[in-house]
Amino acid sequence: MMSDMVRLYGLLFLVEIVLAICALISCLSAEEGEIRALPRIAWVLIILFFPLLGSIAWFAVGRETGPGRPRTAWPMGNGFSEVDRRRQVAPDDDPAFLQSIGDRPRQQDQELFRRWEEDLRRREEELRRREADPRREQDRPEV
Repeated sequence: MMSDMVRLYGLLFLVEIVLAICALISCLSAEEGEIRALPRIAWVLIILFFPLLGSIAWFAVGRETGPGRPRTAWPMGNGFSEVDRRRQVAPDDDPAFLQSIGDRPRQQDQELFRRWEEDLRRREEELRRREADPRREQDRPEV
């Protein structure tokens, strides 16, 4: 009889440890938008200090219920779940930013071509003047 009780307690302890490990893995691998009611570090501490109750609380309250199931009314600290919060758009996802990048090289290229054309015209004009006036070649120091 005593060995049966030891086996039962050992089995319950093993179930508690497995449940706590599953809850920790679930908590640590959840996206920020899927965590509700408390910050991630609080959930981890609750699961570690109270393995059975913390694990059950995590699976019942701490994580999002999923896209197909209705959400319960457990708000985050400021009253909005992470999913409902407005997030900043990354620059590579922002159409206005991408448009400005597309315009910038064209503008820079046009300015560069304009300067090259001016430089080419100036050099051509200088070359024409040298050819028209051979005396200027003699006055010019060698480089």
